[in-house]
Amino acid sequence: MDTLATATRQRKGTAELVAAMTLSGTLGVFVVESGASVYNVVFFRCLIGALALGFYSWARGYFGDTGFTPKKLGLAALGGAFIVFNWAFLFESYEGASISVATVVYHTQPFFVMLIGSLILRERPTAVKLGWLAVAFGGLVLVSGLTPSDLAGGGDPAYLKGIGYALLAAVFYAMATILTKKVVGVRPHLVALVQLTLGVFLLLPFTALEETASLGAGWGWLVGLGVIHTGLMYVLMYSAYQKLPTARIAVLAFTYPAVAMLVDWAVYGQTVTLVQAFGIPLIVAASLGVTLGWGVNKPAEEPERAPARA
Repeated sequence: MDTLATATRQRKGTAELVAAMTLSGTLGVFVVESGASVYNVVFFRCLIGALALGFYSWARGYFGDTGFTPKKLGLAALGGAFIVFNWAFLFESYEGASISVATVVYHTQPFFVMLIGSLILRERPTAVKLGWLAVAFGGLVLVSGLTPSDLAGGGDPAYLKGIGYALLAAVFYAMATILTKKVVGVRPHLVALVQLTLGVFLLLPFTALEETASLGAGWGWLVGLGVIHTGLMYVLMYSAYQKLPTARIAVLAFTYPAVAMLVDWAVYGQTVTLVQAFGIPLIVAASLGVTLGWGVNKPAEEPERAPARA
């Protein structure tokens, strides 16, 4: 592929990924404004998102030769279980910790991928990666705004719970990432479709369908979550991944928390303190350092496919 064609392709991919990450940044508002309980939100996101993504995959002819084997299907489904509950914990965290703080804390995901990989896959982390982990932990402490007295029981229980849910969501995302790496030779749209479909059945026992009768305008926000933040966002994201190098993907991914913080301020008047503001670039730098292999004397490996973040 010539230089001009490559540049044009990357410009298109950049626009697609920025659009996808911008949509991700508005997700919290849709969750809150729907007025639905967390499990209802995730259930209808899975249901409507599966219909939207299924229609797109059918229209593109992706069902002809899926590439699934029983093992790959099982791994995709197991990853889906982690993705679905990752959303539930993330959405739950908004109420206690605010959309801004929860989203930034949620972006500690790369470190849980590294730590869980070292335990399950016996991928020994390097000293450089452990150093980035220490930087991220420092940033997390600053962003959370927690003090030793808070951790000792003197803090706001709802806020502590919100931070905990955001961290738990990051752990679940990390597990889904590790499992998704094993599903090769299958279009990511179809992997996501399997995960969304599983989510419908997985969440049905936890869903209070009788509550939806009083949602009213909340239905518009739920449909938006399914069609815009799941169907459209996934299509944009996976299209961009095919066009962009790892470094640009890693940097552009932080459009998500930046937009989330801006929207949280514009809609709900939520701001971060000066101390929290100092912690944000630490998490961003550490995440990029781990993803791109900064400080390592060899090129960073191209990461395998991971599930959509939120």
